[in-house]
Amino acid sequence: MTVLRNVEADLARFRSRIFVISLVVLVCFLLLIARLLYLQVWRHEELRAQAENNRTSIVPIVPNRGLILDRNGIVLASNYSAYTLEITPSKSGPLDEVLDELSKVLDITPRDRRRFKKLLEESRSFESLPVRTRLTDNEVARFAAQRYRFPGVEIKARLFRNYPFGELASHVIGYIGRINQSEKEKIDEGDDPDNYRGTEYMGKLGIEQSYEAELHGVTGVEEIETSAGGRAMRKLASNPATPGNTVKLSIDIKLQDLIETMFGERRGALVAMDPKTGEVLAFVSKPTFDPNLFVEGIDSESWQALNESPDKPLLNRALRGTYPPGSTYKPFMALAALETGTRTPEQSVSDPGFYMFGGHRFRDDKEGGHGLVNMYRSIVVSCDTYYYTLANDMGVDTIHDQMQRFGFGSLTGVDILGETRGLLPSTDWKRRAYKRADQQKWYAGETISLGIGQGYNSFTMLQLAQAVATLANNGVRHPPHLVTATQDAVTHAMVPITAPASVDVGIKAANIDIIRKAMVGVTVEGTSARAFAGAAYVSGGKTGTAQAVGIGKDQKYDARKMEERQRDHALYITYAPADDPKIAIAMVVENAGFGAEHAAPIARRVLDYWLMGQYPSEEDMAAVSKGQAAAPIGKPRLVSEVPWPPVGR
Repeated sequence: MTVLRNVEADLARFRSRIFVISLVVLVCFLLLIARLLYLQVWRHEELRAQAENNRTSIVPIVPNRGLILDRNGIVLASNYSAYTLEITPSKSGPLDEVLDELSKVLDITPRDRRRFKKLLEESRSFESLPVRTRLTDNEVARFAAQRYRFPGVEIKARLFRNYPFGELASHVIGYIGRINQSEKEKIDEGDDPDNYRGTEYMGKLGIEQSYEAELHGVTGVEEIETSAGGRAMRKLASNPATPGNTVKLSIDIKLQDLIETMFGERRGALVAMDPKTGEVLAFVSKPTFDPNLFVEGIDSESWQALNESPDKPLLNRALRGTYPPGSTYKPFMALAALETGTRTPEQSVSDPGFYMFGGHRFRDDKEGGHGLVNMYRSIVVSCDTYYYTLANDMGVDTIHDQMQRFGFGSLTGVDILGETRGLLPSTDWKRRAYKRADQQKWYAGETISLGIGQGYNSFTMLQLAQAVATLANNGVRHPPHLVTATQDAVTHAMVPITAPASVDVGIKAANIDIIRKAMVGVTVEGTSARAFAGAAYVSGGKTGTAQAVGIGKDQKYDARKMEERQRDHALYITYAPADDPKIAIAMVVENAGFGAEHAAPIARRVLDYWLMGQYPSEEDMAAVSKGQAAAPIGKPRLVSEVPWPPVGR
């Protein structure tokens, strides 16, 4: 009996174990069924998409960047395709060793190394960075044979930006460069970050930067079937990229080239405008730089040379350089006097060659003075004493309010980024600009020098050109603009850019006539008569000479005793033809001396080009570029007969 009971107990335990095991198996089976239902039903779409992603890859197609043209259709910025040798630092070995080994296969210059290291400093380690560009087919083949030796190094086909005329108009056109981290963050926070997928370059300066949205285009995509190892097998679908639009400028590049050549090695700026539309015809800043240096990534040595040069070639002087206007300010002061009733045209001032105020002697430029001077003569002979007294009678705040109507001290709104406001002084400005109470006070003696465009006055050539254009256009101001149209990349339709609205600054026509007649007198019998002798048109103008540094009250200016960068700036403003102006110009030649000798001759050739279709003779251009010319010499050429592009471009 005992044995039977033991057997029955063992059977019971066995059955219970079988039951538990069966239950566990059943539960596991149910869990497997539940998991299968969860994966096959509930997560079907998600897993299907993941499987598809493992099989396919979405590759962005970077669009061709739009072209930049001048007003006559000459290409100023284009693209070319080339092979590049690129390194992904996070995937390669020690970079110096990799570069040493690569240099045994391909020619890698010290400049290539410097440029690569500068890019490395500005980029993240997992980015692909070019070490050599524009590889030949032979070089591509040589590297391909050695590819297995260089993990993280590959050949890529890329589009590169090209500026065919090098330094010409570089401050206007600008350049593109690699997108840095801060720019990437802005793109990611923008409205359409996907449009920059795969894009490594963007506009950094000038039109390239200001019209980035037009020039960039729309990024396309390709759906590629890939193997388990990630190798591309075949293209499944494609949505092509849309190239960027072409941007057409108002700049005449031949005129721009002429002006830059006439400046020679001198520093300065010139802005030429159509007073009736605001179109900028020439936008010169000297010295210039080669934007092609930035396309492939500028090396540290070249960057240092540009950035630390005392000539500041990267400074856009026309847009950001500020200068005292000197005597070019006098026509506007005279107009303000007429508008406020401070002077009449006939009212005369006696000029003994100086003006005494508060025990200080303010000199006139002519020893012994100009005698009795009315408004017309004050502009024609550029009498300082007349404007010392006028400034004192008007006061700083009246001067400010009148000059502000012409845009002095205000942004013009030109369609290129980086414009500087300049400085049009007032008592309110001084209170805000200084912290100490004694510095905040405006002293009457500070007003005197404002009348001749000195003192705190400091404006850009763009502002001065806009003011001249407003005067030439009978008081109607057209804000300057550089882009006239864009061309759709798909339809090729030219879409005009709506010009900014004009503003009537509210000056009496009779008063403008008085000033314009005096400015004609400047070119006929005044300070710029020599430069405009024999001109086939009548123009209005005003010379200017502005101090770059102050001199003591008992000292007399002598350029021969001063360092070159301490000498006076030469300025000139002009418009022509006098009765129906089609062009207005403001310019400065830094530290050159008298405006009549160094600035007016350049302006004369610009007017000859624009109005007469004439191009200076070779000997004349050589003389102008050295500041040794007045009226043109030699036989001028027709603009249409001058070969383009110029030799050396």
